[in-house]
Parts: sequence; C-alpha cells; structure tokens
Amino acid sequence: MLVARVALAAVAFGAAGLAAAPAARAAEPAFPPGNVYARDVSAAPLDPQSAAVIAWLEGQGGWGLGRLQIDFSIEVLEADASTPFLDFVPTDDFYEPDCDAVPMPVPSGGALEGESGYACTTDGDCHLIVWHEPTARLFEMWRADIRSGVFRGGCLAVWNLAAQPAVAGRGEQCTSADAAGLPIAPLLFSADEVAAGEIPHAVRFALPNARIRNRTYVRPGTHATGAASGGPSAPPYGARLRLRADYPVDSLPSAGARVLARALQRHGMILADGGNVALMGRSDRFTTAKWSGLLGPRDLQAIRVSDFQLVDGGARFAWSGDCQRTLGTPGRPTLAP
Repeated sequence: MLVARVALAAVAFGAAGLAAAPAARAAEPAFPPGNVYARDVSAAPLDPQSAAVIAWLEGQGGWGLGRLQIDFSIEVLEADASTPFLDFVPTDDFYEPDCDAVPMPVPSGGALEGESGYACTTDGDCHLIVWHEPTARLFEMWRADIRSGVFRGGCLAVWNLAAQPAVAGRGEQCTSADAAGLPIAPLLFSADEVAAGEIPHAVRFALPNARIRNRTYVRPGTHATGAASGGPSAPPYGARLRLRADYPVDSLPSAGARVLARALQRHGMILADGGNVALMGRSDRFTTAKWSGLLGPRDLQAIRVSDFQLVDGGARFAWSGDCQRTLGTPGRPTLAP
C-alpha cells in the first residue's frame, strides 16, 4: 500500500483541505481530434435494438427523477509543473489490477466533486479530477478524501491525452473512476464550451441501476456492474443515445439548452455511470463562463427518452470482473507513453 506524504499534504492543504487561492484555471481536457468521443454520430446507423431499448426505458419511467436533469458538481482541476504529486492510501474502493497505484498531482485550492475542498464530507462520489498539462495526463480518482494531512483514495485511472484512446480503453473488463470504464472529464460539457456555442464531443450520462442492463457493456465501454439490474431490453453500459434530428431544438428555453441539444444530436451521450441525475456538466468554479443565465439544471426537462435513438454499439460484452490491463502498468508510474 502507498503511504500519504503527511507533511507535504499538511503544508499544501491545511486542516480544512483549502489553500488561500486556487491555482487551477479553466481547462478542456480532450483526446486528439478524431477520437471516439468526438465522433459525429448524426448519420450513424441505429442499433438493431434501438426501438426496443427506447420503448423499454420509456416504460420504466425514463430518466432518473423522471426528467432530463443536469448536475453541475464535478470539478476539473489543472496542474502545472509546480504542482506536487502526492501518494495516497488505497481504500476498499481501489481495485486491482484495474486502478493505478501512482502518485497524483493535487493543485492547491482545488476541490472534490460536490465539496468545497479536498475533504469528502458528504460520503458522495467525491471524484478528484486533475489534468496535468506538462505530461498530457488526466488523473481521475473516485472517492478521494484528503484531511488531517492524510490522502485516502479509491480507484485512480490515468489517461494519456496525447494519444488516441484504445478501442478497449485501459483494458478489457476494466473499470476506471467511472462504472463503464470511461474517462470522465472528456465527456463533461463546460460553461465555456456552451458559451462558445459548441460542445465538440459526446456527453456523459447516468441512469438508475434498475434501468441499466445487468453485467453487460458495449463499446466504448469496457466495464459493467452487478448492481445494474435491468433485463435484456435495458441499455448496457457504453450505450450511445442520439437526440433525434427532428427534435424541435428551438423550442428549448435557453440558448445554452439549444447548444447542448445540438451536441446530443451530433455526438450523442454515452451511458457511463449509475445515478438519478441524467446529465453531467462541469462545475463553473474554475471556468471563465458561468452557468447562471446560461443553462439551468432543468432546461432540458421537456426532452423524453422517446426523443432519442440508440446508435449501433456493436457486440455486447458480458462482464466477468476479470480485468486485463493493456494500457499503463498497475502499481507503477504511468507518466511515460
């Protein structure tokens, strides 16, 4: 197991896990152009199960909470060459060989998902997401917690943003900081993107576990869960839904909602995790544009499941839990290509 660098963590974060001023600034972590997440699927063929999956999901009540709601709580931090790398103590949420046991860059003044600092006080997902620009690496940790000078963390997945993502992600049957084994930050939409008028990639979305196919995933996913309890007509992890081309986008109540809807028509949204709030945007804490007056959490609530189609996902994979890592080396630094 890794041991926290207590002295360094205490100096950098203090007892409350906050520094005087944030070092992070707006960033848009992304893979090179042409990557699977930026693919234009507006004319892609439908999955043979499209009609059945959409009808089943609509019949189960559709989205979690019964509406297409947006959550804006996930932070994306940027680290530079001066950012310290900290070791962490793996928790029960760290899985081998799926996860990376390497030091993680932690910028001063940052925060976890849903928190004001680096302490996980709400027992939530507490994602810690950091883009280390000097090495083009994206560090994504689930259930992070830094307090009293000790850094504890669940699954850490390190992604090389300088290379095209592999077809099988970081490895067949492998999870990441997300249930489907996908990267998180490249699938979040930000206030800066929406304000600029274009989201150039697919969007991450979630469904309640009972509405996700049990132990099944499709590309670009590499992982599924036993907690998902949906039957053979439920969407599997990795499923990509596309907003219908004939949806009346101009009827939506804000310019930001229309930008997001057009991205859902062109790039779609990919089932990445279980949860009640369907869509996930990046927090605006460290972005130039802000969500207030741009896009509200219920601006897309008029869009129903029946307004979507399922893009052809190819072969279905039965999740076995036997991760076969092909990218990176668990337990060793992954900063080299």
